[in-house]
Amino acid sequence: MTDSGTAAYDHCVDLPPLVAKAVGAARSIGFAYSCLPEQGRLLRVLAGGVGAGVIGETGTGCGVGLAWLASGAHPDARLVSVERDRARAETAAGVFADESRVQVRTGDWSELADTAPFDLLVLDGGGQGKGDERPLDPAEWLRPGGLVVLDDFTPMTSWPPVHDGQPDTARMYWLSHPRLRAAEVRVTPTAATIVATFLG
Repeated sequence: MTDSGTAAYDHCVDLPPLVAKAVGAARSIGFAYSCLPEQGRLLRVLAGGVGAGVIGETGTGCGVGLAWLASGAHPDARLVSVERDRARAETAAGVFADESRVQVRTGDWSELADTAPFDLLVLDGGGQGKGDERPLDPAEWLRPGGLVVLDDFTPMTSWPPVHDGQPDTARMYWLSHPRLRAAEVRVTPTAATIVATFLG
């Protein structure tokens, strides 16, 4: 989630209808931390590559990122997202009330494990390994060939990458994992996303 993500939509036009609905829901409850529009467009493209697979997301927020995913996903894809804040989860569930492919749950991110393995997994609210949290094991969450996506990084300018003056262990975990092939993608000049494929 990005602290000014919802505001970044103020001048966007031609949004997918479901994304516009989710942005409106976020604004209605004063939720500022939606994914950036540029990140959303990347999610829509990646969702389109899954086919009739299973897409998971941690950290639903008010459903903006999930709406981008659903807007790009195959009609037979299944999307499941989990949000720990009940009010936000209920707001997001309202956005997707007419979308039978989409399920929004209230709970800790780890509760999404019962839906694994995923063809596409977006880690925006747990599982990344940021802070004191341990990163999830991709072998327990992804199908062979499945993708994991992590946003909210500043673009890397050195190796090893640094965060707050210290080695960025979360980013290094994903970029160096022996069972992943990962790349960092700049979605704006100041925001980067990691996209990694699980080799199995």
